[in-house]
Order: sequence, then structure tokens, then C-alpha cells
Amino acid sequence: MDQLKLSPANSCPLTPLNFLERTATIYGDCTSVVYNGTAYTWSETHRRCLRLASAIVGLGVERGQVVSVMAPNIPAMYEMNFAVPMAGAVLNSINLRLDARTVSIMLRHCESKVIFVDCLSKDVLMEALSMFPAESPRPALVLITDEEFPTERGREFVDTYEGLIEKGDPGFNWIRPRSELDPIVLNYTSGTTSAPKGVVHSHRGAFLMTLDSLNQWPMPKQPVYLWTLAMFHANGWSYTWGMAAVGAANICLRKFDAAVIYAAIKNHHVTHMCGAPVVLNMLSNFPGVKPLSQPVYIMTAGAPPPAAVLFRTESLGFVVSHGYGLTETGGLVVSCTWKNKWNKFPAEEKAKLKARQGVRTIAMTEVDVVDPDTGRSVKRDGATLGEVVFKGGCIMLGYLKDPEGTAKCLKPDGWFYTGDVGVMHPDGYLEIKDRSKDVIISGGENLSSVEVESVLYMHPAVNEAAVVARPDEFWGETPCAFLSLKAGVTKKPTEKEIMEFCRARMPHFMVPKTVVFQDDLPKTSTGKIQKFLLRETAKAMGSSKLQRKSRM
Repeated sequence: MDQLKLSPANSCPLTPLNFLERTATIYGDCTSVVYNGTAYTWSETHRRCLRLASAIVGLGVERGQVVSVMAPNIPAMYEMNFAVPMAGAVLNSINLRLDARTVSIMLRHCESKVIFVDCLSKDVLMEALSMFPAESPRPALVLITDEEFPTERGREFVDTYEGLIEKGDPGFNWIRPRSELDPIVLNYTSGTTSAPKGVVHSHRGAFLMTLDSLNQWPMPKQPVYLWTLAMFHANGWSYTWGMAAVGAANICLRKFDAAVIYAAIKNHHVTHMCGAPVVLNMLSNFPGVKPLSQPVYIMTAGAPPPAAVLFRTESLGFVVSHGYGLTETGGLVVSCTWKNKWNKFPAEEKAKLKARQGVRTIAMTEVDVVDPDTGRSVKRDGATLGEVVFKGGCIMLGYLKDPEGTAKCLKPDGWFYTGDVGVMHPDGYLEIKDRSKDVIISGGENLSSVEVESVLYMHPAVNEAAVVARPDEFWGETPCAFLSLKAGVTKKPTEKEIMEFCRARMPHFMVPKTVVFQDDLPKTSTGKIQKFLLRETAKAMGSSKLQRKSRM
């Protein structure tokens, strides 16, 4: 055995880009992308990506340099997940809801060489570029046009997206990675708890994550996939590449609401979609909605879904799967894999089980919940809190230009420390309880805001709920609930009624001591409620004025 070793034949770098070539061969005449009145086949998508990759190289972009894009879920955004790395470059997808200042910081930080910008994001980008210091090099600009929103190209742009594709070479010999550890994408974290960090993933990590994501979800060949999840969010949890692997029809939406989603499901016979729990909440609260004629599979992640929301969504005919991951893992690495014996349980009990994040996926080496001070595993009792940690091939290479930040989470003990607080149940299933910054410490008790929110979502008038800490002179911190109500609610609950509702369903120390009603709660572009903004609001309220009595 000692004489056996790696050779070029058995050590080709793993990359998800190969999926596109294979699918163009198998499903060449089948629909690949649909957007409004435009539709492409997989042969056309393959050819367009080769042309674009060729044109990007023609703009002077070299191997390993960053190419940025600001665009919604439209064909150009989908194609760039292949075309940019096929040019040897690193794709940087920018969150569309960011302000110009943050966009400017990111572009300077990653030293982007070319920026593709959608016509509706043009003004934000130009403002961001105006903030560049005079001595900073300026990236080349390419405008992504849209027939629905006619826009002048302007002299500041070197070309349009379609113009570059026309100039590109359809026979381009795309630039393959020298090593599977070469970077493929740069994704900045959403910044829900801190300043965004530039997460770098490798071709190998993206390959493993893509195959893993297809394995953990019932994904047949040639599904009809509706893009309700932002492609700029961890490359659509890797499903940008995954849909190519299975020859799917990608139904693209520039923007959506519940009515648009239901119409797309009907018109395109959608089989699969992804989204944060806010999307489930939107679908289940849509007035007058009727159960689906055929099941639609939804993968939800991004925040722990309240059991009440899961129950309502599944009662409409959606089949919900629940996963967990981070930008740093490139997609979902924990899945609430279903056990047949759970089918015998009552619906509400099944929803509670499905609300758990679950077990590690096939490609993830290890998952644990540990004491962050000692690194030792916590008790598997479903109650002892600890930090969620991972080991696996799809974990990021590190944070761009941030060795200190990288070292803080990729520790010498071999674990990636997520900053998420969770418990491990006796059956080995993980359940996220909070972000470490969202745990409320009240009178010495660690209180999970997620548990309080789950009860609040049970109230028939509540649309969205977020619980954060409010300073308190006596208890240190107390729970403060921010709520939005469902449209059409005739009798709006009072603060006292909400508290009484919670008191009947949870320990008294967990009951919100402050309730704030708002029309909308602040969110990131991926539907995560921005608790750091709500914490600032709660902090500005000052110490709560409560009677100091036993809460048990």
C-alpha cells in the first residue's frame, strides 16, 4: 500500500462549477431559468456563463481577484454564481438592503475589480463609490438592465451585462481552480449582532455543501424551484449550484409577497422553495388563503421557527424541513431529520419536534454543544446551555484580512465556535436557544428569548415577535417584547393581556415585563429580525419600573 499515492487522475480539485457542464449535456433542452417573460434552457445558461466568464477576463480580471454584484434574484444573479468563478475570480454578492456607507466599506475592503449592479441599485452604488478616498482605485462598472425598468447606461459604465455576454466567447476554456482550496466566493455576514465580516469559502467547501444540501432534503431530479431566498445570502444556501446539479427550473423573482408566491406556485407548478421563518409567517397569515392542491416543500432556516408558525404553514399543505447553518458554513449543516415514529404524534407535538435544528448532515464531521470556557460537552438533557461548535469540510477558510477574528472562532482545539447558544437533547438532536448576545440574564437566570418568542407566536393576534433585554435596576435585565400584529385584527390586545397570555404558559420570570407594539420589526434582507436595533431601543427606555416581588 505504501507505494500508492495521489496522481492527477485522482486528485482533480472539487468544484461545483462542473455541475453546469454535466447538466447542459443531460438537460440541455430543458428549462433552466424563468424570469417574467424570459426563459432559458440549460444549454443556453451554460453558453451564457462561458461568454460572461470570457468577457470578465477581457476586462482585465485576474485569478483570485474579487468581482462584486448587487442584484436581486434575476437571471444575471444566478448566472454569475458560475461565470465569475469560471473566470478564475472570487464572487462577492452584496446585500441589497445595505446602506451606501456599508457598501462602500465592503467594496474597499475586498478591493473589488469589477462591480455588476442592477439598474434599481445603481444610485446606492454610485453614492457608495463617491465615498472612496481620492487615491483609492476605482472598479470597472457593469450595468444590469431590465426591460421592466428601462435605465440609461451612462458613461460611468464600461458595458451592460447583456453587452458583455454578446462579446464573450462561447467556446471559452474556463479557468479551473489550481487547488480545491482556492477561494470561490466572498460573502459578508449580515451584521445582525456585529459589524459584517468577509467570509471566504473554497471550491471544495462549496462542492461539499452543495451535495450535502441536496442529500438532506427530498430533492428529485428536475424540480421546479422558486427563488424566495436571496441568492446573495450564502449563495442561496448553496442551492444556486445545487439546482444546476439536479437540472431544476429556477423561477426567479425580483421581489415578492404572499400573493406573488401563491401565484408563482400555481402558474409554474412549484415543487420546492427556501426561506426564513418570516416567509412561513407571511404565507400562513395571508388572508383568505386556501390549502394547496399539491404539496410544496419548504426548507426554512435563518432563525428558530416558532412551532405555532410551523403548524399553521403545514396545515396549508406545505411540507416544511428545518435546517441550521451560518454564512461561515456556506449553507445548512444541521437538519431536523424526521423519524417515522414521530408521525404518530399529535400535530402540535410534531411541530415542536420540527422546531428543533436537528442532527449534523452527512458531510459535517462533528457537531456539539460545549461549555465555551472549558470546551467540554454539556449534558445531553435538553436544558443545559452551551455554545454550538462544528467540524467539517464546508467551514470557511477564514475572514478576509481579519486573522484575529478568524482565530477567535477557528480555535486550536479544532472546533469552529458559532456564537450560537443551544442545548443537546438526549436523543442527540440539537436545538438553538439564542445568539450568545441575545440571552437575557434576569435575576441570575439565563433566559432564552427564542422560548419566549415561541409562546408569543401562539397568540392569535401576533404577526411577529422579538424579545430582547431591557435594563433593570433590580433584576439586571428583564424581557422586553416587540410585537407586530396581524393585518385585520379587530380587537388589538393590550400590554397587560399579552403578559397574562404568557404568564399562563411559561415560568413567571420569563414573562415579558415590557410589551411594545410596532407596525413592522426591523429586519435584514434575509428576513432576520435585527435584534441589535431593538436592544438599543430597549436600552434607551431606561430601567423598567416594576414591583419587586417573587417571579416564581
